[in-house]
Amino acid sequence: QVRLVESGGGLVQAGGSLRLSCAASGRTFSSSPMGWFRQAPGKEREFVASISWSGGSTAYADSVKARFTISRDNTKNTVYLQMNSLKPDDTARYYCAARGGHGGPYRVANSYDSWGQGTQVTVSS
Repeated sequence: QVRLVESGGGLVQAGGSLRLSCAASGRTFSSSPMGWFRQAPGKEREFVASISWSGGSTAYADSVKARFTISRDNTKNTVYLQMNSLKPDDTARYYCAARGGHGGPYRVANSYDSWGQGTQVTVSS
């Protein structure tokens, strides 16, 4: 497994932007497909975006496509989620996830074996 620490959340007005970061340690990051998920109060955790181990392939939920961008820097053991044109519906706790075995991107939560504690994103109208 790998230890994951998210940062970059906060309060932003609708239409604004935030960049989330997820710093990884432990297992070799460069061979780990990564994902971002979110969970709003009273709702199930849902897929947001994911990236392959190499960074060559990405996947997005329809609700965030064209607004969010996932990327990774294997020299810094960090994955990012750039969030633009934020909406109140994007309010949630955002979680970073990792798994081993190369491949990806993976959309399903139980494909991942390591999770961070999350960072809160609140978008005001």
